[in-house]
Amino acid sequence: MHKAGFVNIVGNPNVGKSTLMNQLVGERISIATFKAQTTRHRIMGIVNTEDTQIVFSDTPGVLKPNYKLQESMLAFSESALQDADILLYVTDVVESPEKNADFLAKVSKMTIPVLLLINKIDMSDQKTLGDIVEKWHGLLPNAEILPISASNKFGTDMLMKRIKELLPDSPPYFDKEQLTDKPARFFVSEIIREKILLYYDKEIPYSVEVRVEAFKETDRNIHINAVIYVERDSQKGIIIGHQGVAIKKTSTEARKSLEKFFGKSVYLELFVKVDKDWRNSDKELDNFGYNPE
Repeated sequence: MHKAGFVNIVGNPNVGKSTLMNQLVGERISIATFKAQTTRHRIMGIVNTEDTQIVFSDTPGVLKPNYKLQESMLAFSESALQDADILLYVTDVVESPEKNADFLAKVSKMTIPVLLLINKIDMSDQKTLGDIVEKWHGLLPNAEILPISASNKFGTDMLMKRIKELLPDSPPYFDKEQLTDKPARFFVSEIIREKILLYYDKEIPYSVEVRVEAFKETDRNIHINAVIYVERDSQKGIIIGHQGVAIKKTSTEARKSLEKFFGKSVYLELFVKVDKDWRNSDKELDNFGYNPE
């Protein structure tokens, strides 16, 4: 009998959801940096074995929205509660469980299996971890609690074994060769945005969106034109940097990652444009793919 199902990953920002997703899928699907709110979309990664198909779904961190972009991000997370066969709720050893009580209340009412994953246990001791487990058990009494360290791959094999046990009997939902539901252009924009998250400070990364204008692929190479959108002229200057040094570094590092991701030579051209208040524009958010289906 074949098993298949949707395993959706939710939780607050900065608890290591994207790192966990990449460990489970075995590919670098979700960008994972040290900054919160890294994931903005719902991203699927598909794992196939001979008799199972697991459709993992990484969602943006749960937060109280301050502008329309964050409203869309929260909607992606809430949509993950509707179609999951198994829910992975990720927390860590420093997070306060009371941070998003409303979302947690919805999780507590779910009838599907909920696995509560306490991440980053390498940053705690046994007694503290025991207190954390007890507190979460009181909040989600029906959830199975598994301590893990995604970055150190501790507990992820056990987690995968448990997921396979809980999967419903079902034929596969996607082609066995398919790795994700996202097109190549999506990963180009994500990789460029990751470099911006890494190399620029303060509000700059959160004011940025990336759109791929051209993606021309041959057997040997890929030619990409992409536009980095910012909200203000001053941000455009920061992205470009003095004599173009900053954007050249971003372009070089993004090109290296893209070549590793696609396995072929990449020619990347980056441009910067100002799109005032794109984070609060329904039209622009729709163009950037932020309206959940």
